[in-house]
Amino acid sequence: MLSLTHRRWCATAAACVAMLTALPALAEPALWKATGPNGATVYLFGTVHVLKKDTVWRSPKIEAAFKASDALWEEVKDADDPAAMQPLVLKYGVDAAHTLHSKLDDAGKAKLDSAALGLGLQPAQIDPLRPWMAALSFTVLPLIKAGYDPKSGVDVQLKAEAASEKKPLEAFETIEQQVRYFADLPQDIEVQYLMATLDEAGKGTTELDGMVDAWTAGDLPRLETLLNGDMRDKYPSLYKILLVDRNQHFANQIQTLLQGKGTVFVAVGAAHLAGPDSVQADLEKLGVKVERQ
Repeated sequence: MLSLTHRRWCATAAACVAMLTALPALAEPALWKATGPNGATVYLFGTVHVLKKDTVWRSPKIEAAFKASDALWEEVKDADDPAAMQPLVLKYGVDAAHTLHSKLDDAGKAKLDSAALGLGLQPAQIDPLRPWMAALSFTVLPLIKAGYDPKSGVDVQLKAEAASEKKPLEAFETIEQQVRYFADLPQDIEVQYLMATLDEAGKGTTELDGMVDAWTAGDLPRLETLLNGDMRDKYPSLYKILLVDRNQHFANQIQTLLQGKGTVFVAVGAAHLAGPDSVQADLEKLGVKVERQ
């Protein structure tokens, strides 16, 4: 028969196990490291641009890499600056002379109107928008309603942290370059992008929730499928413009950084660091060894 002390220990142990199993899994988003011939180091970290405020994503590895870095590189510097974005949206995202509905077939119009009403918008409110701008709106608005916040995005948090630590912030692209990746799409591809976005919006935030879970766990195969799979398979032209070409551009610039000295923390959208066309794969083609940390 168990002694009273032994029974108490068993009860305590059981309570501890129950408490541990109730705790959320520790976050460990994927992090990579590349080293140049002169000792330069580049850390590669994939970000999520919108998160819920209580999302835990920092890990000791990420914290140590960021602390050791002399500078932060992101896709753009001022994506969260309304003063920088507003004139570009008006220039490239609005086409009042050719309404959005006039660019869609009957099925597309019905899908657009249904999605707008579902978000509490009147179709006339979005009619001046170009298809790509409408697509971004239908991407962001449901996420905000579901509790996701662009101000809680990893890029914004890292930018603020870099500023507080007086780390220089550099960027691979200007905000106008990034806007024009969408604005310069052929109109048929723009419309495809809008229709694909409306299809995804109808699924709610289930896929984004799953993507964030995969990202925080560092589950790259699942992350690549959720982020890039549909675009690569269904919209190869869009995939090439938004990911393949830009990844090659990022890799070329990172290779240049590796020719210098010091340590740089590179933070770009997680889609750029997932799958066979990732930045890491492009760096390997350039002869740069990239290791997951």
